[in-house]
Amino acid sequence: MFDKLKAVEARFEEIGELLMDPAVVSDQEQYKKLMKEHKQLTPIVEKFREYAAAKTAEEEALLLLEDSSLDKDFKELAEEELREAKQTQEACAEELKILLLPRDPNDDKNVIIEIRGGAGGEEAALFAGSLMRMYSMYAESKRWKIEIMGGNETELGGWKEVSFMIEGEGAYSRFKYESGVHRVQRVPETETSGRIHTSTVTVAVLPEAEDVEVEINPADLQIDTYRSGGAGGQHVNKTESAIRITHLPTGLIVECQDERSQHKNKEKAMKVLRSRLYERMLSEQTEAIASDRRAQVGTGDRSERIRTYNYPQGRVTDHRIGLTLYKIEQILNGDLDEVIDSLITYYRAEMLKAENA
Repeated sequence: MFDKLKAVEARFEEIGELLMDPAVVSDQEQYKKLMKEHKQLTPIVEKFREYAAAKTAEEEALLLLEDSSLDKDFKELAEEELREAKQTQEACAEELKILLLPRDPNDDKNVIIEIRGGAGGEEAALFAGSLMRMYSMYAESKRWKIEIMGGNETELGGWKEVSFMIEGEGAYSRFKYESGVHRVQRVPETETSGRIHTSTVTVAVLPEAEDVEVEINPADLQIDTYRSGGAGGQHVNKTESAIRITHLPTGLIVECQDERSQHKNKEKAMKVLRSRLYERMLSEQTEAIASDRRAQVGTGDRSERIRTYNYPQGRVTDHRIGLTLYKIEQILNGDLDEVIDSLITYYRAEMLKAENA
């Protein structure tokens, strides 16, 4: 591990020198790429240097303790410094193991979230709206930008389906564990007898794909325009601004009618299509990813769930890691950090196990 860390530190210093080179500064694409790499290496190098400083402190303390002329007070100070140096090294070594884990190249990207009502009809659509609100409030707490890409709203204010983009550094790294089936247990607003119903909503999380990552041949696209429809909106059914794009080779269909402008709707639809194709490409590259995604998203059946939101008990349970929190109101108001941090810790631990196997 330490040979690898020395190589990382050497690369870090090399990048630092390159970033001061006028030729590199004038090349915006190269400069941006190097700045990104520099930022990614910074926490590793800082932690490695903290480890190295603790190692030096340990060696100095050992040298002092070898001095027979050292009085009692100085000896106690040296022993305390030795203990602290060893503890720091152990803590840094554990953190470095995590920092050196293979990094998801999509972590820094913007994210497109698609939410669809599953089992439960109107109640599922209403909960899809609750999840959209939860993710939007979480994004707002991070000061990330939210943009609706398209959707099908119901008369009661729910969503049969909705897709939206969240723009912010590291957005995908925080949202990627939300893919799967979310189950809600509550008394629906439409229920008069007070019975608890169970409904499901599926969530898919896609990293935003850049143009260079997914090439789309215009000849492979069938683009149709139609009049907007749905619950409300002044421009609904007045102009043919809505766009439907069909990617013929894969059969993927993306619709967008959120904007008044046909051009803007087409631009949004292309972003969603590109991200869906990118996600499909990643899944095809690794069967493990494909299997994982199938297990996460499934069909929307009640039994295929990653998380349950139980309103009567005020409980949210993530079934993947056995985490239960009795703070449903706070979580649905966007307080997701505890859940997301727990998932990140769990999956990092699983990666460490795999690395050491």
